[in-house]
Amino acid sequence: ILASNHLSFADSIFLPLMIDRPMSFLAKSDYFTGRGLKGWATKFFMKATGQIPIDRSGGKASEASLNTGIYPEGTRSPDGRLYRGRTGIARMAMEAKVPVVPVIMVDTDTAMPIGQRLPRVVRVGIVIGEPLDFSRYAGMENDRYILRSVTDEIMVALQRLGEQQYDDVYASSVKDRLPARVTQRS
Repeated sequence: ILASNHLSFADSIFLPLMIDRPMSFLAKSDYFTGRGLKGWATKFFMKATGQIPIDRSGGKASEASLNTGIYPEGTRSPDGRLYRGRTGIARMAMEAKVPVVPVIMVDTDTAMPIGQRLPRVVRVGIVIGEPLDFSRYAGMENDRYILRSVTDEIMVALQRLGEQQYDDVYASSVKDRLPARVTQRS
């Protein structure tokens, strides 16, 4: 499982281009239900690239979706910092008995900042770290303390790999405090 920081919508475009095998992301269901030409184009792109819609509408649906996200932060960083990870990625890795490979996206937020419709032409980078093995926790997939520990280990690996400033709060909490125009396309 690839675990990436999440700076921009463009992360889901650049990362698959750099990986030599097919990959899918969980994407908010809004991307599959838009109207008009833009909605159709977004839906077409998401389906064509193998993205999987998730429900973030609230309650149990939101909790289930956020707990299974490939981007451990659960949403794009509003300010370039790395935020506290959601435990879904730990649960997926432990249940599948597979390693987690930390991935850092670099300057994708410069190429396509939140709210911008078209990307800028800039050089972006991807740094792929060494796989993290969590087999030592076999059989403990349902222990919330183990899931938090594994998630925190993933976030530490991302922080070290990318040298982003880390903030131990959820990115969604930070976004909730920002003006609506800054986060409207998150």
